[in-house]
Amino acid sequence: MSKVIAFAGKGGVGKTTVATLVVRYLAATGKSPVLAVDADPNSNLGETMGMAVTTTVGDIRENFMKDPQGVPSGMDKTIYLESLMNQAIIETPHFDLLVMGRQEGQGCYCMVNNILNNFTDELAASYKYMIVDNEAGMEHLSRRTSGKVDMLYLVTDYSLRGLRAVRRIYGLLDNLKLSVEKIGIVVTRGPEKLSDVFLDEAKEIGIPILGVIPSDPALLEFDMEKKSLLDLPDSSLSVIAVNHLLDESCPQ
Repeated sequence: MSKVIAFAGKGGVGKTTVATLVVRYLAATGKSPVLAVDADPNSNLGETMGMAVTTTVGDIRENFMKDPQGVPSGMDKTIYLESLMNQAIIETPHFDLLVMGRQEGQGCYCMVNNILNNFTDELAASYKYMIVDNEAGMEHLSRRTSGKVDMLYLVTDYSLRGLRAVRRIYGLLDNLKLSVEKIGIVVTRGPEKLSDVFLDEAKEIGIPILGVIPSDPALLEFDMEKKSLLDLPDSSLSVIAVNHLLDESCPQ
């Protein structure tokens, strides 16, 4: 079974950037194959990786619900949905990407969700690592039937508002069917020395700060030039920080 590394945090704190750089680290250190799962409805993971996404799991689910009888004659519904899921996977030499996409509309999705969740779990077994970029509520992650997370990074920018969002997200774990092996905070756009006020607030949450990623001009440059963050140079401040983070905390 693959090692599951998941990310959660409020919008705009750099969560997807960190997830992308973790995929970069795993590919560069020979820890492939990797399955990257974009479970945030905003679906930005493919964009930061410079990949064009044409089909999402949400599209498959909604199209099936609109026409449940549209399964080709003689084909089982499970096999049909799994074939569509296979087509939605974007493959590269070192990692694959699966985008969950939009949330559910009206109606009962139990049957189709069970098929899709089971497929995702079976798919994950073929990879060394599964990287999951979540929305703040972690709903997609909680619906995974295995419910196992080896490393959960709660991402915040260097602000008390972001840190308080981490506290709220952390508080959701008790109500989710998740087994989290290890958890910690990652601070983005942080200074070399965090303030005592920030550290005291983090201490109250009760989970450790595992890494601080400094502001990195290269991130803005790559964004403006629409370049994949996977192509950031090894000298990039954010790459160095994420590599150090994974050297210290990546599940083996």
